[in-house]
Amino acid sequence: MTRSRAQDPSACGVTAAIAVIDGKWKTDLLWMLESGPRRPGELRRLLPGLSEKVLTQALREMEADSLVHREVHQVLPLKTVYSLTEFGRDLSQALAPLSHWGHRRLDMLAAERSAQGRPAS
Repeated sequence: MTRSRAQDPSACGVTAAIAVIDGKWKTDLLWMLESGPRRPGELRRLLPGLSEKVLTQALREMEADSLVHREVHQVLPLKTVYSLTEFGRDLSQALAPLSHWGHRRLDMLAAERSAQGRPAS
C-alpha cells in the first residue's frame, strides 16, 4: 500500500488508516510511545531487529502523519524525544479492538494446531 493512499480523499477510511500504520514497526512504535515519551535509542533497545535507519524513517513518516511529536532539547549532545500526539493516541485507542481480535485469532489458531497434534509456532 502506498503512503499516498493515506492522503487520498476518495480512499476508504480504513484504507487511509492502514496506510499510516503500514510497515513492520509502526504499530510497535505506537504501542511503545503509548506509555510515554521515549528517546530513539530506548526504542531501538525495546525493539530488537529495528535498525537506526528504519527507526528514523518510520518516526519521520509518523511525524509527517501527525501521529508523533519530535522534541529536540538544545543540549550537547542533542537530545531528541518522541511522544504521541493527541491524534496518535486516538489512533492507538482505535487499534485496541483490532489488537484484541488479533490475539483471539492467534489463540484460536494455536488451539486448532494443538487439536491436530501439531506444535504451536
